[in-house]
Amino acid sequence: MEVERLGFAPDLVDYRWAWERQRQVHAAVAAGERSGTVLLCEHASVFTAGARTRPSERPVDGSEVIKVDRGGKITWHGPGQLVGYPILRLPDPVDVVAHVRRIEQLMIDVCAEVGLDVVRVEGRSGVWRPGDGVRPDRKVGAIGVRVAKGVTMHGFALNADCDLSWAQVIVPCGLEDATATSLTAELGRRVTVQEVLPLVEARLDALVAS
Repeated sequence: MEVERLGFAPDLVDYRWAWERQRQVHAAVAAGERSGTVLLCEHASVFTAGARTRPSERPVDGSEVIKVDRGGKITWHGPGQLVGYPILRLPDPVDVVAHVRRIEQLMIDVCAEVGLDVVRVEGRSGVWRPGDGVRPDRKVGAIGVRVAKGVTMHGFALNADCDLSWAQVIVPCGLEDATATSLTAELGRRVTVQEVLPLVEARLDALVAS
């Protein structure tokens, strides 16, 4: 597997540029001209929306939203969030759910290494801090994927120390009874993208289906 770092703060990556890079790598992997590759980056602030996003879930402040060809609904990418795009050929028969579960396990393991226990929530992708009767379920890591020609695109976003105010202007991932959080917010200490980056990279081989 190849790992390609696209850029990190202060050199934040434009989403449209990264999306085009995904398409280039995807075409090469699908054609058998390149091995499986994971693109890693930290984006400049942007909202992106999957096809199932409803108008009521979009920003209330008029912010631009980029429509993308992935599963899931609306989400945010930006500084303080580590984004990974695994572009991998899945074995036949293609099992997208298993791919999502492998990504979830990677994030669960990374969160545990920095001291935060997270869980899966039935019926919802990503990794979560469960609600406690006072606070709702809180998503630490989000997932949205697409598979074309047997090869994956898009991927995951792990909130390290991002500004969470973005979650106030949209309905994150279309979940009205949940919200977003970060490693920093849950642990009470700053956990940066640079801290979690090597932890994620050390586990990327686990995304390859056996």
